[in-house]
Amino acid sequence: MDLNTDFLIIFSSIIFISSLVHGSIGFGFPMIATPLLAMVTDMKTAILYIAIPTLLINLISIYSEGNFLQAIKRFYPLALIGMIGSAIGTQILIYSSSELFKLLLALSIFLYLFIQKFKIQMFWIREKKTLSMVVFGLVAGIIGGLTNVMASILIIYSLESKHTKKEIIQSTNLCFLFGKVIQIVLFTLHGSFNQELLTISFSSLIVVVFAMFIGLKLKNKIPQESYRKVVKVVLFLIACVLVYQTII
Repeated sequence: MDLNTDFLIIFSSIIFISSLVHGSIGFGFPMIATPLLAMVTDMKTAILYIAIPTLLINLISIYSEGNFLQAIKRFYPLALIGMIGSAIGTQILIYSSSELFKLLLALSIFLYLFIQKFKIQMFWIREKKTLSMVVFGLVAGIIGGLTNVMASILIIYSLESKHTKKEIIQSTNLCFLFGKVIQIVLFTLHGSFNQELLTISFSSLIVVVFAMFIGLKLKNKIPQESYRKVVKVVLFLIACVLVYQTII
């Protein structure tokens, strides 16, 4: 698509809404922005457009929760595993379509919500912490590299690990930060970025900061007990969007 006013308005609106949601619940930017942008571009191009804004959003989200260095120290093993998975997923994305993987991701979310509905707990996640971290980190990374939607798998892991709202936000954003860094490196080596795309991406950072500021103010008004309910509703909506994106 040519650089024109209509696209810039659409792109800016998507960036603003996605950043606002991310700021208010601690995740959601790539999950909302990617499928919306994919409606006017293609999956790979959509991911490229929001790669740089995502880095800034992840950093703001982690820092806003406090104890920045402590969060990195605690969750970097999960993030490193996610980075490996992201590298694998990105390589597949560069050379193939990820539509089938989007559908599989949606089905995995529906399965998790079904398990939650009937109170079926995944005790093995807490009992086998190292194994569950490797499995969920790697799967999240691969799916994140393919679809730009890593947080859904990580949130399942975090909820079952009984993480607090702060821990969920910091762990998911750190993993996505690591995954996005390796993704940008691989896309750069492949020559996927161009001047027009970079100009739009860097210009959008102003919108990101403004929307995140508003979103973070809203986040402080969401009680801990309501947070898990909000997360599950957002997961359901994301799964519905992924199914829609796959079948249209």
